[in-house]
Amino acid sequence: MRRRPPRLVHLSPEEVTHLRALVRDGRIEQRIARRARILLAMSEPDTIVSELAERFELDRTTIWALCRRFERWGVAAVDDAPRPGRPRRLSPPPTGRGGAAGVL
Repeated sequence: MRRRPPRLVHLSPEEVTHLRALVRDGRIEQRIARRARILLAMSEPDTIVSELAERFELDRTTIWALCRRFERWGVAAVDDAPRPGRPRRLSPPPTGRGGAAGVL
């Protein structure tokens, strides 16, 4: 099977440190940690994109899109992109009898 050699993601030492810190942080959302792991893997010259996609249960085009986002925005590519539309708002809790807030 013929495959295209991947374009490496070139990471500075500061970017590597930041991405590794994201991976180790247990409080970070897992989708952000997964993006950091992918970028760290794509900086290695022997990475095969199809195997990486299989390991993370993603499509190859998703990995390539993340790499292009990194080329464009840098480390900020691991964060969620802003979404169009009205921002989410939490509704106030229902009031109970007598007008008090509904607290359990």
